[in-house]
Amino acid sequence: MTLHEPMPATDAEPLPDPVPLMGCPYKADPYPLYARMREAGPVHRVLFPSGVQAWLVTGYDAAHLALNDDRLGKNHDRGNDRWRARASIMPEPQHSQLQVHLLHQDPPVHTRMRRFVTDAFTPRRIEELRPRFQELADALVDALPEAGPADLVTGFAAHFPFQVLAEVIGLPPELSARFDRDWGKVVQPVGPTDPGRPLYEARLHGLQSYIADVVTHQREHGGDDLLGRLVAARDRRELTRAQLDSMIFQLLVAGQEPVTNQIATALIALFRNPDQLARLRDDPDLLPRAVEELLRYDSAFELTTWRFFDQDNALHGTGVPAGDSVIVSLCAANRDPRRFPDPDTLDLDRTPNPHLAFGHGIHFCPGAALARAELRIALGTLLARLPGLHLAIDDADIEWIPAVLGRGTDHLPVGYDRRL
Repeated sequence: MTLHEPMPATDAEPLPDPVPLMGCPYKADPYPLYARMREAGPVHRVLFPSGVQAWLVTGYDAAHLALNDDRLGKNHDRGNDRWRARASIMPEPQHSQLQVHLLHQDPPVHTRMRRFVTDAFTPRRIEELRPRFQELADALVDALPEAGPADLVTGFAAHFPFQVLAEVIGLPPELSARFDRDWGKVVQPVGPTDPGRPLYEARLHGLQSYIADVVTHQREHGGDDLLGRLVAARDRRELTRAQLDSMIFQLLVAGQEPVTNQIATALIALFRNPDQLARLRDDPDLLPRAVEELLRYDSAFELTTWRFFDQDNALHGTGVPAGDSVIVSLCAANRDPRRFPDPDTLDLDRTPNPHLAFGHGIHFCPGAALARAELRIALGTLLARLPGLHLAIDDADIEWIPAVLGRGTDHLPVGYDRRL
């Protein structure tokens, strides 16, 4: 069977065109739909809640090729008017000021900008900081109730990744304490006529003002940390003001919210597979391999951000007009049975495990080593210090966030016997 051949037909109803990617059932469990799409072919036109239509790539081989396809660029200037009318919803001037970060750049600009951040996230540096990360995790568990119930998002997962990020990038405590996690919701689309638009714009202005304060503080007090180096690069005119603000925006939002969600999705996966939870609790040496499998099994970064052809092109046999958005489903790729045997089973012994949870190619997540360390510490600490850890609500009552690109929940009520 080749990439261009669909898998054998099933008795399922034909997929609509476009395929709607919205609604509570879809967010709660998108995998049955992704399986149908993979079986029908590697590329499908899809419809998002904002009304934007895009081309979704499913299947592991197709995803891997798309992530490495240099015909597909990330710069928003490539988007056509149809895309811009509905997808480019962050208002001006904020769109121009906050949306020119690494995720929306192409070489050679992307190459130059990425060099400023890679040193801060090397595996060696992350390992050196690991004892401090463990201190932060233990302090958060110390603050939980002595016995359940507790909410492991509001009590742990919503704080741990940001505290770690602050250590890594050099965000001082006084500014770290002022950060409002609610600002991260500016990446969740809210159209111009949506009743929630005023709140969206208030979040956007609050975050932009915060970024300005970060820049001012680093210019006056910054040292040899990532934020200090970025501000110094701006002062040397190696970065524009918009690039500086956008990179800080990306660090603050993309650098912590996906890890918050991944901690939650990993815990949910373990709650649904209590035998695997028990194995991991009893054998912490499984953590490195377990984290890779949990990333594959239910990635918090469900879909990639937009990519565009600069001229009409074919993608795996499907014609895609210039400026239409192309999105890769990382979750669909990671459950492809042609790459992963028994892909819907959580198997902590799975090896090799070449999942695409962090993307691939030039846009591979620069913070992957940090995210892996955070997940190992978070899961290891929670399982070791909260014996009897279990979900305290019905699985069906988990409220999945309505984010377009990500998977997660804002609340995860749990019970446990005691806090060690």
